[in-house]
Amino acid sequence: MKSFEEKLNQYAEIVVKVGLNIQKGQRLLISSPIESADFTRRVAEYAYNNGCKQVFVDWDDQELNRIHYLGATDDVLKNFTQQWDVDKFNSLADHNDCMLMITGNDPNGYVSIPPERIMFVQKDRSEKLQSVFSKRLRGDMHWAIVGVPTKAWAKSIYPKMETDEAVAELWEAIFKTVRIDQPEPIASWHEHSTTLTKKVDYLNEQRFKTLHYKSKGTNLTIDLHPDHTWVGGGHHSTFGTYYIPNLPTEEVFTSPHKYGVNGTVSSSKPLSAFGNLIENFTLTFKEGRVVDFTAEKGYETLQQLLNMDDGMLYLGEVALVPHDSPISNSGIIFNNTLFDENASCHLALGRVITMALKDAKNLNPEDFEEKGINFSSGHTDFMIGSEDLEIEAEYHDGKRVHLFKNGNWATLQTV
Repeated sequence: MKSFEEKLNQYAEIVVKVGLNIQKGQRLLISSPIESADFTRRVAEYAYNNGCKQVFVDWDDQELNRIHYLGATDDVLKNFTQQWDVDKFNSLADHNDCMLMITGNDPNGYVSIPPERIMFVQKDRSEKLQSVFSKRLRGDMHWAIVGVPTKAWAKSIYPKMETDEAVAELWEAIFKTVRIDQPEPIASWHEHSTTLTKKVDYLNEQRFKTLHYKSKGTNLTIDLHPDHTWVGGGHHSTFGTYYIPNLPTEEVFTSPHKYGVNGTVSSSKPLSAFGNLIENFTLTFKEGRVVDFTAEKGYETLQQLLNMDDGMLYLGEVALVPHDSPISNSGIIFNNTLFDENASCHLALGRVITMALKDAKNLNPEDFEEKGINFSSGHTDFMIGSEDLEIEAEYHDGKRVHLFKNGNWATLQTV
């Protein structure tokens, strides 16, 4: 049996060697909640031991953020990101460095704050860092997102447990999702990446035209972009190295055509956005655009999300994850997109991930509209997978095959 300390150290090692795959001479910026300081220090130590040139840390304090959101004027919030932040991130991307984002804040941490005030800050940040996001999404830098429990996050998942017990339980759940429970976690990650690559290769060979989704509350068709390419597991950087941005990851994903989405889709898990949970919501699309929406909880937050800019009314990602997957089988709703999106088929509102399009890495945003590619300052995943989800994939000649049946990959049959 591994001790808790052994598991923590193996997790930090996986982050550095598998997720970020830090190369000698690269720098690393870590964005971390203050509560995650111990794990952040462990990652920094492993990074230096693996050739990292220098580690920087941006500490995130959710309580301080609340003070800003409640106390600052609208004008301050609308211009919250400073030029030195823009210069910092551009420097990392331009030098092919690394960035680690540690997630774990309270998913209900901003529930009493008007959503538009949070949107002001996030929209300002997204717009000023557009070039950085573009560089990151095309692979100019290594980056990864990982989860570390905080007290509030753990209590949101296990409300009946004492706080310390809830944190310990969440740690064990996360360790399983990132394969720390395996005898050789790094080898297990290499095997898993190979499995996802096989799915990617199959889907790219098929060149499907349209995906048809059906489940309770969902009847949706999505035209894939003519230049779409499926991606999953790890990615190759523009300078030839391999890294895995999401730990955990169970998805394979690609790009829709901006104007090729029609019908209604229902969420299957809560969505954490702007420090609030949005639950049991639907989106109705016509010619790609959201034309109606509902939500049992978090309606105003969903409204602010969709109003962030025009691109947030269109899809930017289509992702496939079987219902019979490790995170889904855990039965845990993590209230955190990194984990919940890897338990469920999902879609994303907003910006297309250009690495999921052929020959799009160097396109300018001005070129996107002409090519039917969605551009936005945001990118938000939401979960739609369920045990009754069926997906039929349609070829250009009209022939269809079952891609998913009862929520899982199906034996392909012509229908």
